Amino acid sequence: RPAPQLGSTAVIGWPASLPAVSGRYQVYLGNACPWCHRVGATLALRGLTCAVGVTRMADDPERASRGGWAFEASDPDPLCGAADLRQVYDRCTEGGAYRGRCTAPLLVDLQACTIISNESGDIVRMLNGLDVTDGGAAEGGGWVDLYPAALRAEIDETCGWVYKQINNGVYRAGFCTSQPAYEAAEADVHKGLRRADGLLASRRFLCGPTLTEADVRMLPTAVRFDGVYASLFRCGRRQIRSDYPHVNRWMKEVLELTGGGWFDLEAARGSYYRNLFPLNPGGIVPGGPSSEELGLVVGDEPLHDQAAFTWR
Repeated sequence: RPAPQLGSTAVIGWPASLPAVSGRYQVYLGNACPWCHRVGATLALRGLTCAVGVTRMADDPERASRGGWAFEASDPDPLCGAADLRQVYDRCTEGGAYRGRCTAPLLVDLQACTIISNESGDIVRMLNGLDVTDGGAAEGGGWVDLYPAALRAEIDETCGWVYKQINNGVYRAGFCTSQPAYEAAEADVHKGLRRADGLLASRRFLCGPTLTEADVRMLPTAVRFDGVYASLFRCGRRQIRSDYPHVNRWMKEVLELTGGGWFDLEAARGSYYRNLFPLNPGGIVPGGPSSEELGLVVGDEPLHDQAAFTWR
């Protein structure tokens, strides 16, 4: 996973320089991208979907440039009517001369016409600190806290190994160019999944009885694993549905809490298999497993369960 070029890894909460109001901020997301999925899940879990705008883009390298994300007529760009994400980056860059990769997710201040961040971890932390003052879905006067102070050390440690072994591990396995590198990456993936399965055997979520940022970061890889990464990225020695029962239980539960409207497995499979030409030159999309076969069909709306969260 290439490092994003905008944003800071030291982010803890919403920037003090930006007013915490509804309607001013927009996130740009793509269905296939796991880094986008974690941002969408954060919006859903914190009840921010009415406060922060969401634009869902098409993964279409033929219509887009420097990143592959294009806008559909059914969900146009609200900033400047751009045709692809590159035009948004250019519009938000002084002189219109942005030269990096135009990656998603992207968080934009529509009023100031500026990019806040294109680093998914930063965006998740920022959104966790965004308690809007003029709306939102706070329950009982409180807000869901995905990064509570008492658990921050454990969350940080968990996010570290989840990223290295699982989130980025599948990409290391899929895109490595030597046998030793592949074997090391593939071993890391299953080491991480075994570790997660062991933790989840005795606790509801990765860091205890309530859902945290660590769960948000692992979910996108988990829901793509059996349907995409096991075969395309050559990580299928073991699969979640058959070999990691506690991860399987956790995955379905977290997916229900976020709502299923943030991820379409069948569409994602098409994007991965057709667009990653070096890994699949023929562009053939294999049959299954489907969302139904994996038990990943849940309602679009998040399941309300106050006991699943820490509140502030």
